[in-house]
Amino acid sequence: MLCSTYSEQSVFILESDGENVECHVYYEGDDDPEKCTARRLEKFDEAILYRKMAQVPYGVVLNPHAEQALSPADREEGLETLVALDCSWESAEEAAFRMNGVHRALPFLVAANPINYGRPFQLTTVEALAGALCLFDEWERAEALLEPFRWGDTFLTLNEEPLQRYSECTDSSEVVAVQDDYLADDEPTD
Repeated sequence: MLCSTYSEQSVFILESDGENVECHVYYEGDDDPEKCTARRLEKFDEAILYRKMAQVPYGVVLNPHAEQALSPADREEGLETLVALDCSWESAEEAAFRMNGVHRALPFLVAANPINYGRPFQLTTVEALAGALCLFDEWERAEALLEPFRWGDTFLTLNEEPLQRYSECTDSSEVVAVQDDYLADDEPTD
């Protein structure tokens, strides 16, 4: 598996206005509202939720089924808008590919959320978004998004080394090579 999947599948859009990065969420509302990180981001004024896919601007779609990994090069190419999807797992793959934009997969990261703690690739939406921000060297913004979650700091601690290494890569192939190092370390030995 190339990318991180996230259990809530929320659409986040990040736009840099030179000072702040704004989050907008495409939100279908078919998950548990108590566990939905997108709704919590809205509650803390970190995101705006949208219900129509047509409102989502062009950008980098965080798609767990994409063939190319997210890398710092995506931001250097002017792709400063990040998009993720909030829907049921049954419709996630189809819905993600309907999103307009450049589809990229997150590399190997470990979840810190209470439901999937310690599981690779099982991120909540806010974890996926924070991971993408770190790859784009937006560490402070990632910390701000994670602040409302009691496990938010744990996500950055668990993934500090890989996130740092990914953020130093120049392109997707380098990100995949770094990911392969972690996946090789994660394989059982005979």
